[in-house]
Amino acid sequence: MWRYEKRLQYPVNIKRPDARMAKVIISQMGGPDGELAASQRYLSQRYAMPWRDAMAVLTDIGTEELNHLEIISTILRQLTRDLSAEDIQAQGFADYFVDHTTGLWPQSAGGVPFSAMAFQSKGDPVTDLHEDMAAEQKARTTYDNLLRLVDDPDVLDPLRFLREREIVHYQRFGEALRNVTDRLDARNFYQCNPAFDP
Repeated sequence: MWRYEKRLQYPVNIKRPDARMAKVIISQMGGPDGELAASQRYLSQRYAMPWRDAMAVLTDIGTEELNHLEIISTILRQLTRDLSAEDIQAQGFADYFVDHTTGLWPQSAGGVPFSAMAFQSKGDPVTDLHEDMAAEQKARTTYDNLLRLVDDPDVLDPLRFLREREIVHYQRFGEALRNVTDRLDARNFYQCNPAFDP
């Protein structure tokens, strides 16, 4: 079971609301390479992982992705608080506002709602870990794209932190994949060569 600390992994303190930024950052909430998809991918895949150390990596990173979802949600909330009707119109947020006001609803920057189709859980350790490494690289690219579009230092700071965590996750999944493939290679060797089985 998890112990939940009621604080963000990284602080968010945005002074200037900006719905234009929220409109693109929302992809990291509910887009195909966002934090919601990542958390569900890893926490679903962990159950089919045959080795506890690799399962632990999936659990750790999946749980951290839930915290990243909280960070993104906090960014979005602070970017959309206290907007006037004129701000909403001028900043291109009216389409979202009509359906959700300024409530948080997972979707991509293009307005496509979140779907479980945004992630895979295949049940094969090698396939799933390759999927996870690719997902972390896609998320890093999305953060790179956001960093090119955002100019507010209060928003840039947590986005940079989140981007760096994608790199760390990619490395941890790479280590888990090496451990899994080493075990599978050894298992296949001993199955084909029973005389060498220790």
